[in-house]
Amino acid sequence: MSLIRLKPGKRMSQGVLLGNAIFLAGQVAEKTAGGPVGAQTAEVLGQIDALLAEAGSDKTKILMATIYLADISTFGEMNAEWDQWVVEGATPARATVEARLVAPEYKVEIVVVAVA
Repeated sequence: MSLIRLKPGKRMSQGVLLGNAIFLAGQVAEKTAGGPVGAQTAEVLGQIDALLAEAGSDKTKILMATIYLADISTFGEMNAEWDQWVVEGATPARATVEARLVAPEYKVEIVVVAVA
């Protein structure tokens, strides 16, 4: 079984493929960092789409998503973007938690596990 790393860096890869399993690193917004959680969520979901496409997959094949919010009171704003993005009938298992993220300008981070 081959192991492939997507966009490997010094500390981490943006994704790892093992067989047909795809593990994406936590994605945060770069362009909209410091902006509202809705804009950050939309950017992060776009990044996830791009990484999954690079791995030969798409959002309908996400098994599990973990969403970290810097402030749980933004849950509704994040969900508004999520609900527009996710495909009805292909929704993954999901957990959402409040957590202090690596930098204060990041308001949302999303980790997904998918299959090819």
